[in-house]
Amino acid sequence: MTETASSNSSNAPSDAPEAHPPGAGRRWWALAMLSGAQLMVALDMTIVSIALPTAQAEVHLSDTSRGWVVTAYTLAFGGLLMLGGRLGDVLGRRRAVLIGVAGFAVASALGGAANGAAMLIAARALQGVFAALLTPSTLALLTSVFPEGRDRAKALGIYGAALMSGGAVGLVLGGAITQYLDWRWTLYVNVPISLAVIAGGLRLFPDPPKPPRVPLDVVGAALGCAGIVACIYAFGEAGALGWDSGVIIGSLVAGVVLLGVFGVVQSRTAHPLLPPRVLADRNRAGAFLTIVISTFAMLGMFLFMTFQFQDVMGYSSLKAGLAFLPYVVVAAAISTRVTGRLMPHVRPRVLLVTGLLVQTCGLLFLNRLTPDSGYATSILPALLLFGIGVGLLVAPIMSTATTVQDPRDTGIASAFVNTSQQIGGSIGTALLNSVAAGASAAYLASHSGAAPDRATVHGMAVACGWAAGVLAVGAVVVGVLVTADPRNAAKAAAPGASR
Repeated sequence: MTETASSNSSNAPSDAPEAHPPGAGRRWWALAMLSGAQLMVALDMTIVSIALPTAQAEVHLSDTSRGWVVTAYTLAFGGLLMLGGRLGDVLGRRRAVLIGVAGFAVASALGGAANGAAMLIAARALQGVFAALLTPSTLALLTSVFPEGRDRAKALGIYGAALMSGGAVGLVLGGAITQYLDWRWTLYVNVPISLAVIAGGLRLFPDPPKPPRVPLDVVGAALGCAGIVACIYAFGEAGALGWDSGVIIGSLVAGVVLLGVFGVVQSRTAHPLLPPRVLADRNRAGAFLTIVISTFAMLGMFLFMTFQFQDVMGYSSLKAGLAFLPYVVVAAAISTRVTGRLMPHVRPRVLLVTGLLVQTCGLLFLNRLTPDSGYATSILPALLLFGIGVGLLVAPIMSTATTVQDPRDTGIASAFVNTSQQIGGSIGTALLNSVAAGASAAYLASHSGAAPDRATVHGMAVACGWAAGVLAVGAVVVGVLVTADPRNAAKAAAPGASR
């Protein structure tokens, strides 16, 4: 997929934004800006969570509203991603990124200055709105900066590392900021990052030509956004309200019905928000499935390990965050140093299946977790294996998911990468929490007088075993679905190749 504008460049005024990839040196700086924007969005899913106990007293959050500080961001972000991807095509991807980053900075500043619960929750929802606008366009813009070749694979690895490691980075930063500064800086920190991205983006981001303008599918947008919000809400709140809650059951039913109607509308409308061809391609479907099941397991692992570090092992918030660093470092190193070199020569199926199986091995380590488990002997190997697995996955996911025949589909395909991540994370945290709670209750029933911590850790270990099973089955399905060959793509892109 190549999205250059060489045919239009001769008509552009000299001071217009570049309509073609920037020079070799400048495009790596452009990548740094795009990855910074994506990292900012990804880490905000966890960075505030670790500061919530401190923030709760200061802004008078109840136990219920405390959860909404996280949920408001997740619902707005996940629910509006597909619409944000299409708006990026309408506005232009460069403009969408810059507007999104600026809006995210304003929302972050409002959240940091919050004087009450309502203001903080509203600011978090506003962050999610702008994150949904900028995120799809950052990935789509990256494919314009790096149209093809080994550099593109390396760039996708760096960007993917920012996407998949953001949650762990948020835990590290959140712990350090909460311990040494003030919880408000978990939000204020986005302001200087945003200013740097805007300053660099104005100079470095290309301005690819917009696809032919088509009417916005308003009905599809309303149905799709409402359906995704209902499902994410149900999975996100199931742990607190219970699966038998009328609210949860009603939300799930509403979400399934709305998404079903959305699918029917998309197959019949002339200009769908999510063209069926985007999901019909087996390779792209395999990439989306990979990110769903990988995130399913990853966010569950983060949740369990955070509890293990702080509540069982007695780590401070900073030490707990630092305990995740090996995962972040290994994921980034494998993604940028290894996977980028393998991608031009190895089928995506090999990398995706291997990555999922390596993650499976990491979870099997955690399946033996006990309150007495040591960090170096039991937890560190799991984090390293998980980092290797994620490092093998992210670049081929990004490349396969965003390789489209019609340039009009680039924004929505990019958006669905992040939508898949949101869906996987929401389902993972809810289902694995339920599995862990059930296993803990069964342990207490069969071991009279057992310590609560031992039962809780047993439940987490059982849930990690189930997550490992999901990854193993997913690896088989992905291996069947994904058949793309990078060597064929290279031949097709070669000068003079027949079309």
